[in-house]
Amino acid sequence: MSLKCTFSLFTSLLAISASAQSVVSDDTIVSDTIRVVQHKQVNITTSMNKEQIAAYKRLQRNVRVAMPYAKLSSYKLKTMEDHLNTLKKRRAKKKYIKACEKNIKDLFTDNLKNLTRDQGKILMKLIHRETGSTTWNIMKKYRGGMEAILWQSFGALYGHNLKVEFDPVIDYQIDAIVRQEALD
Repeated sequence: MSLKCTFSLFTSLLAISASAQSVVSDDTIVSDTIRVVQHKQVNITTSMNKEQIAAYKRLQRNVRVAMPYAKLSSYKLKTMEDHLNTLKKRRAKKKYIKACEKNIKDLFTDNLKNLTRDQGKILMKLIHRETGSTTWNIMKKYRGGMEAILWQSFGALYGHNLKVEFDPVIDYQIDAIVRQEALD
């Protein structure tokens, strides 16, 4: 029985390697030739029941919706920080932060209102993934501690936590979806 399983696994791997596009090169090391073969990445998954498949597809859809906003927020935050570093006076920095906030609100308020709760939770994780800081830290840095506390308590009413972090070990499915969909 074990020999049959090993043989079938071996033949299926050969079939996969034959069908996958591969790069073959020969590396010569001190008059010895070593064949190097690189294949496309193959994901091996376990079988899922219908509920798990539906949950994964839902997660996939939510990540596809939230990721553009996370990328855009990362870009806006980086450009804002770059511009803030050029400003010398505290008053000019505050004025610029207010103008950026007004611009972002005008652009995205209507779109972000249409997000579901799960998409909002995923968006906060993806913002942490893209920027390296939580939404709580961003809010506290640019709006102040009291306003961050206000929004944290308001978000808690709906089951959100502004201090949520993206952990690649825990959130491996989100990370896999971002890589598979080439959303990076």
